[in-house]
Amino acid sequence: MIRQFLSTGISAWVISKISNGQLPLSAFVLACLLFPALSPGQDSSSPSPDAFLRDSKPADINQSIYYKNRLDFSFETGCLPVNIPFPFDFLTSGEYNKTPLQYTLVPTIASLWWQPFKVRGPGVFRGNWDFSVSGAFTAIPRGPETRAGYFILGIRRNFVRPSWRIAPYLEGRVGTGFINAKEPDGAQFAQGQDFTFTVLLGSGVRYNLNPRYSILAGVGYMHISNLYLSEPRYPNYGINVYGPTIGFSTRIGKH
Repeated sequence: MIRQFLSTGISAWVISKISNGQLPLSAFVLACLLFPALSPGQDSSSPSPDAFLRDSKPADINQSIYYKNRLDFSFETGCLPVNIPFPFDFLTSGEYNKTPLQYTLVPTIASLWWQPFKVRGPGVFRGNWDFSVSGAFTAIPRGPETRAGYFILGIRRNFVRPSWRIAPYLEGRVGTGFINAKEPDGAQFAQGQDFTFTVLLGSGVRYNLNPRYSILAGVGYMHISNLYLSEPRYPNYGINVYGPTIGFSTRIGKH
């Protein structure tokens, strides 16, 4: 109301000055009314808020995925039908021989993963570590034995690039457990005792759907043997296979 009253009064005053021939003064007053001075905070040379929004960089999603003391649960499986010699025969003076038996292993692994460190490292080596505790059941659809179960410890290196949802990884795991050995039942080249050890190696990529869920795909290798504990009664014929693996993981708790 006050502003409207002032505007009406000023307009009447300007009209009266024009009618009295005082045109320059009235023109000056009109100019001040139509073009008010900009306040210091409204300097036309200053960038607008929209400009700041356009120039700002998006947040790095990996800051909410790879951080210190994160816990995850994962469920993984694979089909490992390709039989090869033991890759580390040079450590046992072996000759990289394969037995006539052909195995296919289908491991199913449930794991708890812990990230003890945040992302660090230079260039392509930038990333962090995962440590895991796992329980694994392995079905054996091809081979004298039919099943095996293991308790496994593992470590994984995640290679993390800023703002990438995809992270390559390398991992290694070792464990111990039992297999229903068949060489004591007369199956030549089968496993010589139930108590056995396993080694799992893998590489692949992790795709982060969001900060909570991710999926994994890669290639895995699995070794099973009794570490010569069945000798001399039964020779130590190990199982060495590899093939594709898939899995998913989910964060436990809040960020």
